[in-house]
Amino acid sequence: MNSPPPFSSPLPTGRQAPGWRRGGGSFRFSFLSVIIFLMKVREILSKTILTKTAISSFDYCINPYVGCGHGCRYCYASFMKRFTGHQEPWGEFVDVKLNAPHLLRRQLKRAKRGTVALSTVTDPYQPLEKTYQLTRRCLEVLLEDQFPVNILTRSPLCLRDIDLFKQFKEIEVGFSIATHDEEIKKIFEPHSPPLRSRIEALKTLHQAGIRTYVFIGPMLPLDPGLLVAMLDGMVDEVLIDRMNYLNKVKGIYHKAQLDRYLEDDYFHLFGMDLKERFEKRGISVSMIF
Repeated sequence: MNSPPPFSSPLPTGRQAPGWRRGGGSFRFSFLSVIIFLMKVREILSKTILTKTAISSFDYCINPYVGCGHGCRYCYASFMKRFTGHQEPWGEFVDVKLNAPHLLRRQLKRAKRGTVALSTVTDPYQPLEKTYQLTRRCLEVLLEDQFPVNILTRSPLCLRDIDLFKQFKEIEVGFSIATHDEEIKKIFEPHSPPLRSRIEALKTLHQAGIRTYVFIGPMLPLDPGLLVAMLDGMVDEVLIDRMNYLNKVKGIYHKAQLDRYLEDDYFHLFGMDLKERFEKRGISVSMIF
């Protein structure tokens, strides 16, 4: 597998935003380039990349980036700002760990075999991954020793790496899909890929024989029947979680007149409704609240 040198930067001098195109005598932006153009991108060298995790079912995690271009307004990972010194709002900065694949190869020489989560405080297939390819290059390294892998993303960009997925003996690829409603998604996940594109990606992966799952978390306002119907036949497992950081999002819910969807009854009743509907279709469900 051919990979760039461990510390190479794929961006030219001047840090021109990926996705910038010139045509018809004038500049124009793709949606991807607009997101990146408005973001502070910093290339860094990390001291470690394979980290032990206490998250159930996983032994290690890999986060090739600090921050995330999807900018989900409820994201718990925004706590990272306390440790990174970033002043920018969550979703407007990303640190790129250029040496991640090189570090991973070195750390795996001493690591006991275990399941690796990609990722826990960033999206491994956020927009910048299209250019930097750190997630793909880390997967290539993990594949050499057949470490079990669990991927969670919101982006159909992961289909780029389906050739690698097929070579793993143990791999699961999951998508975060917290609602059936695109308008609700736009309120809470303004820069994340459309729901339909995620569902189509799930379908492609499932048909290719890759084990797939959906993380319905945090549960945004949703219709259980519609969401289950959208996902029917595309997933092997479902995980369901409630909104956990209420103070972070109360204002957003109130402004959109969605306050009732923050009540405990909503999470418990609709969560159980989802569970029963999926299980009737033979799909395993884990309630993690």
